[in-house]
Amino acid sequence: MSKSGFSVVPPIEYLTADQAEAELAALGDVLWACVQGGAGIGFVLPFEKREAETFWRSRLPGLRAGERHLLAARVDGRIVGTVMLELASQDNGRHRAEVAKLMVHPEARRQGLSRQLLAAVEALALSLGRTLLVLDTVTGDTAEGVYPKAGYCRVGVIPGYAQAARGGLDATTVFYKQLAL
Repeated sequence: MSKSGFSVVPPIEYLTADQAEAELAALGDVLWACVQGGAGIGFVLPFEKREAETFWRSRLPGLRAGERHLLAARVDGRIVGTVMLELASQDNGRHRAEVAKLMVHPEARRQGLSRQLLAAVEALALSLGRTLLVLDTVTGDTAEGVYPKAGYCRVGVIPGYAQAARGGLDATTVFYKQLAL
């Protein structure tokens, strides 16, 4: 798929809103499995599969409007990972975007898919004129180590930022990356 000069390399693919809608069950499976595994991606237990599909359905209007973009990783035809690019809409922020919902199904981890998804979302951001990316992740989570290896700079930690999937409050670590045009 090409989007404004952006191209992806398998196993990563760009999903349009219609493609995402057709894949709601598969996207929901990835989200559900990650939350069940304790991933701090905005949800708490108990968490039902239908809630995961509802989340993805709620993202469709933004995908259709071009306010967000969705990339997916497939292995053997099955979606096993995702990442979204959420575009800042403010007049003074048209150069930046947020990296969101970077997740890889627990059964598909340790294959470099997170790094591939990050590289693809960065290329997408550049194709859309976005040169500053921001993101946050649970402090101390395995995912926290992925970002510095991909060139993201740690800004700091916000204590007690979000309710943990299994209860209590988690701190979050904020990162940014400046992309070169």
